[in-house]
Amino acid sequence: MKNLTLYIDLVFCLAVLPLMIALSPVERWFHNFSAYITLSGLWLYAVYFLNRRLVIPLLFGGRKKIICGVALVLLSVGVTFALSGVQLYIPKPNIHDKGIVRRLPRVLHHQQTLWSLFMIVETFSFAVGLLTQTNIQRARRREAEAERDRAEIELYKAQIKPHFMFNTLNSLYGLFLTGNRNALPSLEKFISMMRYVHTSSTKDLVPVSEEADYIREYVDVQSLRLNDMTAVTLNMEIGSASMLIPPMLLVTFVENCFKHGVSPVEKSEIAINLRASGRDLLFSTSNRIFKAERIGEHMGIENCRRRLELLYAGKYELSINNDGATFGVALHIHI
Repeated sequence: MKNLTLYIDLVFCLAVLPLMIALSPVERWFHNFSAYITLSGLWLYAVYFLNRRLVIPLLFGGRKKIICGVALVLLSVGVTFALSGVQLYIPKPNIHDKGIVRRLPRVLHHQQTLWSLFMIVETFSFAVGLLTQTNIQRARRREAEAERDRAEIELYKAQIKPHFMFNTLNSLYGLFLTGNRNALPSLEKFISMMRYVHTSSTKDLVPVSEEADYIREYVDVQSLRLNDMTAVTLNMEIGSASMLIPPMLLVTFVENCFKHGVSPVEKSEIAINLRASGRDLLFSTSNRIFKAERIGEHMGIENCRRRLELLYAGKYELSINNDGATFGVALHIHI
């Protein structure tokens, strides 16, 4: 938009205004009143840039700036009136005017020309200036909305990281408490997971392959504390390694499976599927629901839903099915 307004300024100053001046009887006056014609032309250019660079921005400011802008407009009208008041010549009396009483002062040709050009400059400069300022205001609003969205995303990321950490530490605590032989391998995997959480927290996007590796490690850690009553199926097909997604996005749903779909005494099955190919990402999970009271149990899902809306509005489909016995998630993102 900045280049466009620059081109408009150049076209007006180098083509439109000179053409309008050339169409006026300026040549007839220039030989005798060259100083006046030159001064008037420079004043018209000054009015154009005064309006474009100063008056219009002031009119979009606060009350004091608006007053200053209006004052400058009135000042330009006053200067133009003073220029038009310069008497270049005394017109000859018109014999046809005898017997006619004039109520208004007679307007000479050079005065009429100056005011006509002045009104053209005022109108054009205000039109271009208002268009420019309108686009600037729109750009500022878009930038403010983008900053707000980025702040919200960072907030959700900050909420999700401790959410996962505390849930995983709770699982590790159970393994060490019972003396499980898988406790130490689980701790090593947990350290690796935290390393990913730390490195990815400073990035807006990560390769989908890294997110898949994190999900795999998370599933491995959680599976170590499960008994034979729970079966976990994990299928991943990463055909597009260059695809980028927000970190810690998909694992939200995986964590939900282990939080609500595991029982030490009843059989259950957890299914996790991920396929990335071309520009499409397909992800789904399903698990049986075991009733349990947990603080903030819906926080992860709601945060994930909000992140999807902020990042992929109109480019994703999220379906969540809960019939009271099973819980299923189907997510499709077109990147």
